[in-house]
Amino acid sequence: QVVLAESGGGLVQAGGSLTLFCAGSGLLANFDAMAWYRQAPGKQRELVAEMSLGGAPNYVDSVKGRFTLSSGDAKNKVVLRMDGLRPEDTGTYYCNAKLRQVFGGFNDYWGQGTQVTVSS
Repeated sequence: QVVLAESGGGLVQAGGSLTLFCAGSGLLANFDAMAWYRQAPGKQRELVAEMSLGGAPNYVDSVKGRFTLSSGDAKNKVVLRMDGLRPEDTGTYYCNAKLRQVFGGFNDYWGQGTQVTVSS
């Protein structure tokens, strides 16, 4: 069973930093892509940053220059460094991983989410 384990959320003042970690287990292969999404209360889940296997990260405009997505120190891990946090960054952050299927398409896997709260 594939599991994504997230850690690193918390409460921080505006302008502060947090680092989120996501590690996948239960899979011998590498994920084809990994990403972080977030969901604020009353809003839809949105993509924050994503990275394909061997590719460069992409970011939503609102976090460019503040967030950095990188590969972890082992396969199927990603790290999201968040600097210059703003109150509007508050939400539940979810790790996502995609695995290509043999006959086309992708399977999506999700972590349980980690809360990030930025106070003004």
